[in-house]
Amino acid sequence: MLHRRTVGDVMTEEVVTLRPDTPSHEIAALLDANDIAAAPVVDDDGAPVGVVTSSDVLRHETGMPDPQGEDGNDEHAWSKARARTAGALMSSPVFAARADWTIPQAARELRRRHVKQLPVVGDDGLLTGIVSRSDLLDTFIRSDAEIRDEVEQDVLGRILGLEQGTIAVEVRDGAITLQGHVPQPRLVPVIVGLCQGLDGVVAVEAHLSAAQAD
Repeated sequence: MLHRRTVGDVMTEEVVTLRPDTPSHEIAALLDANDIAAAPVVDDDGAPVGVVTSSDVLRHETGMPDPQGEDGNDEHAWSKARARTAGALMSSPVFAARADWTIPQAARELRRRHVKQLPVVGDDGLLTGIVSRSDLLDTFIRSDAEIRDEVEQDVLGRILGLEQGTIAVEVRDGAITLQGHVPQPRLVPVIVGLCQGLDGVVAVEAHLSAAQAD
């Protein structure tokens, strides 16, 4: 089978973390120094208990629940604006991803929960990484050469066992064009389907003829 990249393949493993008692005045400096928009808050065991985002920090620094003037009557938002530690500033409980999730699964959760990143935990519930929207997008930004090699080596060679040169593969801006011959007509939709399932592929155009009928 083709290897489909997972959250574990694209996540950042060296995570900048906060503790519940991290002073609020240190959080902005940590986010800025590491050029990140959020950091998970972990307990003594290393399990994520919340997340502090740059928006949370902005609320605190302005002393307002929302810099745009929204949520003015929300007591929870006001408590964040007055927070003195990461534990008081964080959003909790935290929803975490797993390393074996597929890229589409993680993307759906980011969209459904309206967040830009998710902590990643192992079977023990401890933090193992963090995955962001940009990490997931990078999965689909692959060079044409990478895609062509995967088609030729994995799809046509390793999986289908076709001899090299049987099918010519051209990739331009993520669009695959296939030209050549296949042993049986039934292989045509199989090849197209496998190519369409590759990360970074935007379209597949097949000009394939069967050398013999089934």
